[in-house]
Amino acid sequence: MPIYNFDLFVIGGGSGGVRAARMAAQRGARVALAEAAELGGTCVNVGCIPKKLYSYAAGYAEAFEEAPGYGWQLGEARFDWDVLKANRAREIHRLNGIYGGLLDAAGVTLVNGWAHLEDAHTVKVGTSRHTARHILVATGGRPFVPELPGREHVQVSDAMFDLPAFPKRLVIVGGGYIACEFASIFNGLGAQVTLVQRQAHLLSGFDEDVREFLAREMGKAGVDIRLNAEVASVARSRGTDAPLAVMLSRGQQIEADTVLYATGRVPNTEGLCLEAAGVALDERGAVKVDAHYRSSVPSVYALGDVSTKMQLTPVALAEAMALVDALFGDGKRKVDYDCVPTAVFTHPNVGTCGLTEAEARKKYEKVTLFSSEFKTLRHTLSGRQERTFLKLIVDTASDRVVGLHMVGPDAGEVVQGFAVAMRAGATKAHFDTTIGIHPTVAEEFVTMREPMPG
Repeated sequence: MPIYNFDLFVIGGGSGGVRAARMAAQRGARVALAEAAELGGTCVNVGCIPKKLYSYAAGYAEAFEEAPGYGWQLGEARFDWDVLKANRAREIHRLNGIYGGLLDAAGVTLVNGWAHLEDAHTVKVGTSRHTARHILVATGGRPFVPELPGREHVQVSDAMFDLPAFPKRLVIVGGGYIACEFASIFNGLGAQVTLVQRQAHLLSGFDEDVREFLAREMGKAGVDIRLNAEVASVARSRGTDAPLAVMLSRGQQIEADTVLYATGRVPNTEGLCLEAAGVALDERGAVKVDAHYRSSVPSVYALGDVSTKMQLTPVALAEAMALVDALFGDGKRKVDYDCVPTAVFTHPNVGTCGLTEAEARKKYEKVTLFSSEFKTLRHTLSGRQERTFLKLIVDTASDRVVGLHMVGPDAGEVVQGFAVAMRAGATKAHFDTTIGIHPTVAEEFVTMREPMPG
């Protein structure tokens, strides 16, 4: 039997890679992890964590606006972009250190540098070679920007947290969750935001009622949403300090200080020499894996955004736990991708779990729908016109709740608890017999009685 330097070599220090490395090492495996940048990956450094922090920052503008209705007399509020950036950077640096400490405490060998495969059991990092019984590719994804005239003038989401100057006019191209979140954030912080989306709706893959409701609420909050619109070019005609001119294909021009392209992400496999080592990739460049996260090369595995279609940090963590259990445990742990809850941290938030109405109608013979739209108690005095939307989708035959959707305050926090009930098979009757907490937005989910027509 060959003798390897390590039992497991992990390429990528994001959420999935770090979790797999730690858990494997704690089970007695000899583990190394290679990372060329800061530990924590997209989520910690340029994704979930900083976006949520900036979303909180934007929320203070809403709170200041609402305060007079509750008797608070405030002076003029002033936002300091540089202070927010510095405080965020300090917190992210703290988290980077925590990740490093966790790996060190578990006994993982950290290798700094860009790694690539030489063969099925060999990883090269710089001039050093490392052999391993198992290799895990967990390199995540990266922003995608299509080819267009003026591509060199646009930013991607990774750069938005550290822009040198706050953009007074921001054009965002895209309509997915990243585009919508940044639109809400910068709108709340005081920018004039225009969202350009080539499709007829925002948030593809989400429930249609959710998409339409969110678009209306974001529009009411001040985001200029241009649907069925495409960018033809981006130009800066008069020197480096001149504004950018964003030309739409239908002839309109928008001036901007910054243009963000949030048109999706692609698997981060470039430069890893995977195909040369025999690892098959799909048309997107993602690693093809089986149900056990094994690639076409039996010793090479992949998980998280580099291979899965469900690009969520908690999914990568779950996959890491299942893989470690398969390689170094009893193999009983599995990941169930049904009823995975998720949130979009727009203003207002979106929270969802289970099937959309369209998906449910395809899967079940008949579905019953319940929905509610209202102004929350908070806004009876705040003066704001924001409304909240909730929707339940029920398989009529079994009475099981198969879809739950919300657009409103703290939607992610609300939906997380209901996701547990849905995983346990909760029926509409269970919802109906559950006592609500009054007065809350969440209680509406257990008090909806009248089905939607049709």
